[in-house]
Amino acid sequence: MPRIADRFRGFLPVVVDVETGGFDCEKDALLEIAACIIRMDDFGRLFIADSISLHVEPFEGAHISPKSLEITGIKLDSPFRNALPEKEALRQAFQPVRQEVRATGCQRAILVGHNSFFDLSFLNAAIDRTEFKRSPFHPFSSFDTATLAGLAFGQTVLSRAVQAAGLEWNESNAHSALYDTERTAALFCAIVNRWKILTGF
Repeated sequence: MPRIADRFRGFLPVVVDVETGGFDCEKDALLEIAACIIRMDDFGRLFIADSISLHVEPFEGAHISPKSLEITGIKLDSPFRNALPEKEALRQAFQPVRQEVRATGCQRAILVGHNSFFDLSFLNAAIDRTEFKRSPFHPFSSFDTATLAGLAFGQTVLSRAVQAAGLEWNESNAHSALYDTERTAALFCAIVNRWKILTGF
């Protein structure tokens, strides 16, 4: 039976998207984290298994651009946000990832993201700020679906790449961490599965 641990050299791909208060991972707030666990079926095809989405309290002194809130639609004072402190949000996000790494025989997780350096930089900054121990993710390696989609479909914008892959895209749901993560995960699975069909790998 094919194993996901063998497909990516011992790495477990986990799709992550963050919503933030700006572009500076050191100064701007981390406001949402979402992650999708990817699994492999008996035929070696990837699929989305589980998703998690968490709202995060801005760290003390964090900068938040009004423009960022306008784009994401995040309402910081909403009673339905149920935001968690950064360290607790990381713990809840990482726990299922760590469990999946163990269950699949992988060595550690590798972040998959659309322009993945951005998501990984904010994740690493929060890990440093909270002195979080034992992150399941590789600290600097990642898989970037913007690059993969540019190769596979000639598209680097997430919405266009998703549609070029023959997948559904709803613009009104965009810029929610969970929606963007699930669409990125679907795109990643589509590219890897298509590559398997074309090459047998």
